[in-house]
Amino acid sequence: MLRRRAVHKDMTDINGYAAKRLKDMAQSMDVLAKTFGKAKEEPGLSKEDGLAALEAATAMVCGECTGCGIRNQCRQGDGDENYYLYYLLRTFEKKGSVDYEDMPRRFLEVCRRKSDYLGHLNRNLGRATMNLTWKNRFLESRDAVMVQFEEMAGILEEFSGQMARAVDVTARWEPALQAMLKKRRIAVEHVLVLQYEEQQREVYFTARMTNGRCMTVRDAAELVGRAMKGTWSPAKDGKTIITRNAAAFRFVEDGKYRMLFGVSRVPRGGEEISGDSYTVKSRLPGQAIMSLSDGMGSGSMANEDSEKVIELTEQLLETGFSARAALKLVNTVLLLTGKNERPATLDLCLVDLYSGVVEAMKLGAVASFVIGRETVEVLESEHVPAGVLNPVEPLLLSRKLWDSDRIVMVSDGVLDAMPGDEKEEAMKDFLAGLPEAGPQETAEMIMTYALALDQEPRDDMTVLVGGIYGR
Repeated sequence: MLRRRAVHKDMTDINGYAAKRLKDMAQSMDVLAKTFGKAKEEPGLSKEDGLAALEAATAMVCGECTGCGIRNQCRQGDGDENYYLYYLLRTFEKKGSVDYEDMPRRFLEVCRRKSDYLGHLNRNLGRATMNLTWKNRFLESRDAVMVQFEEMAGILEEFSGQMARAVDVTARWEPALQAMLKKRRIAVEHVLVLQYEEQQREVYFTARMTNGRCMTVRDAAELVGRAMKGTWSPAKDGKTIITRNAAAFRFVEDGKYRMLFGVSRVPRGGEEISGDSYTVKSRLPGQAIMSLSDGMGSGSMANEDSEKVIELTEQLLETGFSARAALKLVNTVLLLTGKNERPATLDLCLVDLYSGVVEAMKLGAVASFVIGRETVEVLESEHVPAGVLNPVEPLLLSRKLWDSDRIVMVSDGVLDAMPGDEKEEAMKDFLAGLPEAGPQETAEMIMTYALALDQEPRDDMTVLVGGIYGR
């Protein structure tokens, strides 16, 4: 008994030490992000760029000739007040070149090498513009990296707080757990049961079979549920089989709600592949995910873009990132990889299966809808597609869901098919008239209605429905 208490104390001490180390790492990353500072991009070519371009053109063409007076005119006074220099730079930025009609009359009258001079001037201004573009791109990427450091600091801080607030309730549950597993010939050691603020529990132990047989961790999770009162699932990243060789296992308590999903998809007319991608998951510890991405255009290229956004978002959420942090990191990653040329929208709903609260966030996505017992609520947020704007601050839309409520997410092809100018209101009115049905039936009814209004789809259409139900 003393040995078990010592093990519990050691594991609790390790938990506290890990929490402190995570907090220290979070502070270090926050300091690193602040060290970068906020860079200011150059809005256009500067007076120094203009003077350098003029000097280079003069050196290559004019030699000692000063007949036109351009060099002296641009050298005189403050460059910010030099009207001709300012006019020259803005003209090049607007048209991409400086032409004969943009030059002073004196130059056109006396210069014998006008074509050569303009050629060198335009090439020099072109190089300056290219350098400015790369500089701003670098500063933009640097800011994106800074945002990632800040988000990582926030995530580590959050994990640290969760670990620090975890309560060790092993003494309360270990006897029942040991007795239940022993009946099935499972020897258990080093048990640790933690309970978090939202009353969610996690169980850690080392186990082995004593009868020479094997047992799946799903069957073991049922035994844990019988002993500790509740529905439990094995951790996704653990072993799947308990054998005669001792190994560590982790089990997580399921929430009081469960999610069921339905989906209906139709590609754009003439296309075989939809440019929309989606994912639904309800086996994550204590939460369910619904996400929908609409790639720009249609077909395989749009599908490739949207699928990449979905996969990255899913990976971050499964790792433990918050919805807000996941969306910001997806945006900065796409920005750094240059995906802003073909941006994809991202619509994300994260449902807490303990509280029934849904957090919805959007990057360029159209409105979503919650079909409740009495009303239909519209969830919408105006943001540009992922990878276009940096930094991006997703707007969090949080709502409490009740038993049998349904979340409806659609791509813009479905919403655009609705009649009238007020598309959201038209969809809301239609959803309010739907009968009670499961998620799959609801998705099919919505798609059938949209196709009846737009029989030849002008864009990819996807309907994603999630229903929440008490266990």
